[in-house]
Amino acid sequence: MCGFCGFIDTNLEDKDLVLTDMMNKIAHRGPDSCGKYSDDSIGMGFRRLSFLDLSAGAQPLYNEDGRFVLTFNGEIYNYQDIRDKLITAGHVFKTHSDSEVLIHGYEEYGTDLLSYLRGMFAFVIWDKQEKTLFGARDFFGIKPFYYTLFNDTFVYASEIKSILEYPHVKRELNEEALETYLTFQYSALPETFFKDIFKLPPAHFFVLKEGTMTITRYWEPTFNETDGTLEDFVDTIDIGMKESIEAHKISDVEVGCFLSSGVDSSYVASCFNGDNTFTVGFDNENYNEISYAKELSKEINIPNKHKVISPEEYWNVLPKVQYHMDEPLADPSAVALYFVSELASKHVKGVLSGEGADELFGGYNIYKEPIDTALYRKLPKAIRKFLASVATLIPFSFKGKNFLVRASKDIEERFVGNAYMFSAQERKSLLKIKTSAKDPFELVKPIYDKVKNKADVTKMQYLDMHMWLAGDILLKADKMSMAHSLELRVPFLDKKIFEIASRVPVKYKVNKENTKFAMRLAAKRNLPPAVANKKKLGFPVPIRVWLREDKYYNIVKETLTGSVANKYFDTDNLINLLDNHYNGKVDNSRKIWTVFMFLIWYKEYFECPSRN
Repeated sequence: MCGFCGFIDTNLEDKDLVLTDMMNKIAHRGPDSCGKYSDDSIGMGFRRLSFLDLSAGAQPLYNEDGRFVLTFNGEIYNYQDIRDKLITAGHVFKTHSDSEVLIHGYEEYGTDLLSYLRGMFAFVIWDKQEKTLFGARDFFGIKPFYYTLFNDTFVYASEIKSILEYPHVKRELNEEALETYLTFQYSALPETFFKDIFKLPPAHFFVLKEGTMTITRYWEPTFNETDGTLEDFVDTIDIGMKESIEAHKISDVEVGCFLSSGVDSSYVASCFNGDNTFTVGFDNENYNEISYAKELSKEINIPNKHKVISPEEYWNVLPKVQYHMDEPLADPSAVALYFVSELASKHVKGVLSGEGADELFGGYNIYKEPIDTALYRKLPKAIRKFLASVATLIPFSFKGKNFLVRASKDIEERFVGNAYMFSAQERKSLLKIKTSAKDPFELVKPIYDKVKNKADVTKMQYLDMHMWLAGDILLKADKMSMAHSLELRVPFLDKKIFEIASRVPVKYKVNKENTKFAMRLAAKRNLPPAVANKKKLGFPVPIRVWLREDKYYNIVKETLTGSVANKYFDTDNLINLLDNHYNGKVDNSRKIWTVFMFLIWYKEYFECPSRN
């Protein structure tokens, strides 16, 4: 796990100084060493967190004749197999690192190299002879890649804050991203919160030559159910997961495991056979998973390190969390992930974690909705629409009102992902600014169009894999772990595991009783039944409780009535949301948190000179 940055600019003076400043901004991603390459066209910088071939794996790396130059962030888990093939083909290796297979692989296979890889990665390769830059991002978007292209200048980095160090990059808020964020709670557009700075999408590569950038998709996750018994699928999942966990343990340094009370991390931990597990919780029995983690760790004979996060610690670290995130993220669990990463970094250099299981195997509770509404949805759509319109006209809430409204709509009309904070109408009334942001359902339509003949549960999974997974789950996993120079590995998000998950029928993923049905049965073979069947919590965070306490209510109110809030929002509307929550009329905690996190982030990047 490392960080890289660079630029193509033939006119820039003081290239070395600019490159150094960019590298310093991401020193937390690689505190072990650094390296640079530059010529008349390009500057390439690298910060290293050493995992394999500790003495000789420094970057940039070069091929035999020095024509190609590589900087790389991630891990290639099948690098030894690729290396053997390349040696047979005549390539000469200088190191035993996984990084070097990329540069020789590019020599041998060109862009087809990507089809050989198994791992998490973002990298660039500079061809000195052709003056061409090739770069790629992994299949699921585990590792980040940001860039901007203007006036024949190309600037790229593992984190946006590094790009902002480039002297000709403007720090300008992308207001369209803000409006879209209010629905999704994360940055959901290809263009980031900074105008003209973009994310390279997962499973894409680019080629840049003479100022022209061509972006190509190289892999598409496809769900194709196959026939088979439940027992067969459970066997395949369990064998595959154990093999993936072993592959993800490859390292020359200590690797631990995150552990909550959920089945995903518990499954990984039970097959891990490592040195330590790490858990955090809160001083509230409804928001504390430490006791579960301690019990499981005892059963699998692995020590558990844990920490209780105080409310003061949580609230005090919010600015630092949003700074490290690069873009605002309103997922409260990101802060818990910050603390568990901090805890783990005191004992190991890397951890395994359970991200991705829900998207691949159908784990979110909302995936049960198509099953719960199936009988009602046999009514003609016109009748369902009529009943929903009547329910909407009733000014008060009643049991079943939300059911009538949601069940009247097709999945493409009601599901935009795991987070749906503000509707298009709500966010328009909340904002003072006017943007051209798309309606959220219009934004996700191209993704749904690719799976229009699939089951509703599969459609939801596919959408979450393309939006929620990279935009929320993997963003916070990368940024919070790397804030503490900790490598986080995700054995569920493995190409081979997806191949298994893609074949599992919906009936073996989600049923009336449970989610991740087949995967839970596989986990049961390695876990106590109570853990394998436990309802998903995620990192539960008591923000709804805190926002009804005077201390935190006042902190948030001060921010929601400040100058930045007044610039972008109808603050009377904001305070109405806050007061209704504080007085117990309705749970507005997630909506409030979404706006609050944007305002905290904005201060860090536009008003806080100490960080920028």
